[in-house]
Amino acid sequence: MRVKKRRKSTRFRGTHTHARGFKKKARGSGHRGGVGMSGTGKRGDQKKTLVIKLYGNDYFGKSKTLRAGRKPAKLKVINFAELSLNPEAYSKDGVNFDLKGYKILSEGIPGKWKITASAASQSAIEKIKAAGGEIILLQYKIKKETPKVEAKVIKKVKK
Repeated sequence: MRVKKRRKSTRFRGTHTHARGFKKKARGSGHRGGVGMSGTGKRGDQKKTLVIKLYGNDYFGKSKTLRAGRKPAKLKVINFAELSLNPEAYSKDGVNFDLKGYKILSEGIPGKWKITASAASQSAIEKIKAAGGEIILLQYKIKKETPKVEAKVIKKVKK
């Protein structure tokens, strides 16, 4: 069993590339790919193992979440039939329903209810009005500030 291993620098004595291939590659730090995180890109092989050990494969490629933009909130869907079967689950008195985060659909027969919901189908609105009920839709308005433009009179013309 060998106790001490020879240094590589002694093993490469007499070879003019020192196992680095082309002679100019070995001069200075030009072949290393720079300092820091340079040379770590998708096609960079200089520091690929270092990057994979530190960050895993999530380091490479673009993030789709940055390009997705804002998505509207998903609303739960509920029918009149479900409300009439189990009104205690959605209201205390069986008449006033507070369904924030729900979209009301028109399947089933509505009662004379007062429903507050985030959204409703057109047929659901028509059905509940025909039954003598009321539906209130919560609207989320995004305020957009528009810059005020002031008109200035440069010259006054006399007639």
